[in-house]
Amino acid sequence: MIATAATRQGVQLKSNDIVVVAQKIVSKAEGRFVSLGEIKPSVLAKEMARGMRKDPRHVEVILRETKRVVRRRGRHLIVETRHGLICANAGVDKSNVEGKDVVTLLPRDADRSARRIREQIMERTGKDVAVIVSDTFGRPWRLGQTNVAIGLSGMSPWVDYRGVRDEFGYELSVTKIAAADELAGAAELVMNKVDRIPVVIIRGYPHALGRGSVRQLMRPARQDLFR
Repeated sequence: MIATAATRQGVQLKSNDIVVVAQKIVSKAEGRFVSLGEIKPSVLAKEMARGMRKDPRHVEVILRETKRVVRRRGRHLIVETRHGLICANAGVDKSNVEGKDVVTLLPRDADRSARRIREQIMERTGKDVAVIVSDTFGRPWRLGQTNVAIGLSGMSPWVDYRGVRDEFGYELSVTKIAAADELAGAAELVMNKVDRIPVVIIRGYPHALGRGSVRQLMRPARQDLFR
């Protein structure tokens, strides 16, 4: 569908393009739906739902996708998913989903999803593209949300400046820019939340080649000063 739509719009895919795909359509394509009518909430889900003023069935689905509750305050629930992502509600979401009591889940393995999309595009077009699966996350120290990469294939997630000297001769020792996240954020400016544009092609960005994985962006627990 991506390759066909690109051809129809006259923007033929080219090698070294970066294809950013919204998580929601990946989840839909992979059948990651849950009907809340089929969910029996646990005692814990009911207890949490009362304090959060949420549907206990919705809370139960969140808990099933959760490895660790990071913070709970008021209606807000921040968790670590089974993938290792830290986000609100484990990515369980009602928006842009048909059906009153239907929610979507994150892909089981968004890196694998990105890899499959990339392989299929290469098979159909012969073009060697990179693929980012993006989703909208909040941030702990800043208001508002931004899109980040939750799946990646065909590029390094980094621009690594370590060892590079600045204009005053100082050698950079720490700076690694999370390029995959920045590209996902830039793509959201084209997608928008309600414009039904689930795929963006980024062309001309000199990304570093590599297999790539979002797991490279996840901070290990031993380096996490807030855990």
